[in-house]
Amino acid sequence: MPRKRSNRAAPSCGCATHADERKALAVDPEVKTANLHRLRRIEGQVRGLQKMVAEERYCADILVQIASVQEALRGVSRALLRNHLRHCATEAIRKGPGAEAEAMYDELVELMDRHAR
Repeated sequence: MPRKRSNRAAPSCGCATHADERKALAVDPEVKTANLHRLRRIEGQVRGLQKMVAEERYCADILVQIASVQEALRGVSRALLRNHLRHCATEAIRKGPGAEAEAMYDELVELMDRHAR
């Protein structure tokens, strides 16, 4: 079944440096490398979860592994948020009051709301 697309437009990037494609203003190479390694490891963990479910492993064991994957994803999320704050948000806010700063404030509030759930 195809995923239903949201009617909500993606929030404009607070750093306002991108016209058609949203990209990070800057990404620390070490952060990018670490995140890619983490995501590959998480991908392997998810494949392991699929195997556990297929083999009808004990539910509690599967749940422990799911919690591990969720924590690993939270780690990637924290690293990405830190990078976003260090580069994109800092640049937009440093420019002072205006549309870019306001867009960034809105974006940060939305991010915090989504990740607080």
